[in-house]
Amino acid sequence: MANNGVLKPESFSAEEKGSVTHRDPYTSDLPADPDAHLSSAERAVIDRKLLWKLDLALIPWLCILYLLAFLDRSNIGNAKISGLQTDLHHLSTGKYNATLSIFFVSYAVFEPITNILLKRWRPSLFIPAIMVLWGISMTFMGFVKNWSGLMAARWFLGLFEAGLFPGVNYYLSCWYKREEFGVRAAIFFSSAAVSGSFGGLLAAAIEKMDGLGGRPGWAWIFILEGILTVLFGLASIRFVHDFPDRATFLSEQDRARVIRRLKEDKQSSAEHEEFKMKYVWMALKDYKMWLGMIIYMGCDMPLYAFSLFLPTIISELGYKTTKAQLLSVPPYAAAAILTIIIGFIADRTKRRGLCNIGVSFLGVAGFAMLLGSQKPGIKYAGTFLGALGIYPCIANTITWVSNNTEGVYKRGVVLGFMIGWGNLNGVVSSNIYYQSPKFTVGHATVLAYMFAFLMGGSVVMELLLMRENKARREGKRDHWVEGLNDKEIEKLGDMRPDFLYTL
Repeated sequence: MANNGVLKPESFSAEEKGSVTHRDPYTSDLPADPDAHLSSAERAVIDRKLLWKLDLALIPWLCILYLLAFLDRSNIGNAKISGLQTDLHHLSTGKYNATLSIFFVSYAVFEPITNILLKRWRPSLFIPAIMVLWGISMTFMGFVKNWSGLMAARWFLGLFEAGLFPGVNYYLSCWYKREEFGVRAAIFFSSAAVSGSFGGLLAAAIEKMDGLGGRPGWAWIFILEGILTVLFGLASIRFVHDFPDRATFLSEQDRARVIRRLKEDKQSSAEHEEFKMKYVWMALKDYKMWLGMIIYMGCDMPLYAFSLFLPTIISELGYKTTKAQLLSVPPYAAAAILTIIIGFIADRTKRRGLCNIGVSFLGVAGFAMLLGSQKPGIKYAGTFLGALGIYPCIANTITWVSNNTEGVYKRGVVLGFMIGWGNLNGVVSSNIYYQSPKFTVGHATVLAYMFAFLMGGSVVMELLLMRENKARREGKRDHWVEGLNDKEIEKLGDMRPDFLYTL
């Protein structure tokens, strides 16, 4: 029996049925089927065309936006190489690390509420607005004259960027079936790896503007990339679409098709619903959110650590300037490819937990190599395994938790808290990489995070979900819906007895 995150009552065996006899509330109020007169083969063709239309309208533009976001948060490293510390009154290492950390504080603190705002407001206005605001913060970073100004700019950069990554993942989960979401989330997140691939090259080119307009080269990195973000933010008013029930790029028939396929997948996220605080409490009482936070911190902190030691390893190999930047590309490129492959495999197998566990072994092996050897060649090889063990788990963990959280606002709150907590651990990565080139404390901390939180948390989540699915198959949760009508049952979301969790 295929497990796509839910189990229809009619697909239970006699032993599995228990007392599940209620009518399916998700399919009881479906919009009229515009393809009711067509054969199964004809309907399949229309469904594939619809999916392709959604992919073209949603994915490419959102990938560009996240690429810009990742460029804007990480280009301070390129600015440091270009003389930022010297020009700002010889910033100490401690003060520089503080500017890295302050971004993650505001970024993480405001992430939990951004998905609520995204759902209450229109995505076509919310996402462009935050982009323009963080682009302005980025641009003004090129005019700071001291550490205090840099800290303020980084704080606001984190504040306004907070809505994009959790928001887009939540937004995409409201468009696709559970078994379709993983590879799309992976493609979206892989744009971060692409950003890491050419961000250094772009900065190296901009740096040549040093002295133009009386501004140093590092300032132009901030100014030009900030202006670029503002321009794309304004264009997003046209290219970012609203949720399925209000998307103007779809015909009325296509909107009905999207909503029908989501409702048949036991999702209510396509519908408009008023916000109530009870959805926040539902999220806070769900153990899956807290476990998801543990798993996510196990891959998100290592993600931000990665860019802190890779340039040092490349310099140990004897390469500088453009050649050094080119050598930073292969680990990121390999990670982007594996991220998409894992997204595809997890969608097909519906075993996201096993994918997390298997991939995390690569990361543990990679950081063990970094910790155990001081040979530049071995350490460079270790960065490949490290990247391969980190990047795929980011998208896969988000998809796994999203698949198992149903309810319009509950899912948004869960993803916001999970991603926010993971990013708050970026503060840790900003402060553990010192004593170059060994970085013993940094590599050991990352190794512990990946082994205990990413791998260990994934094992615990897998076992708990397996146990709960077994209980639901045996009818031990059927009393949860006794005496409830269809709408009340639908409001239970993932607490419905016939909702089987994706493992």
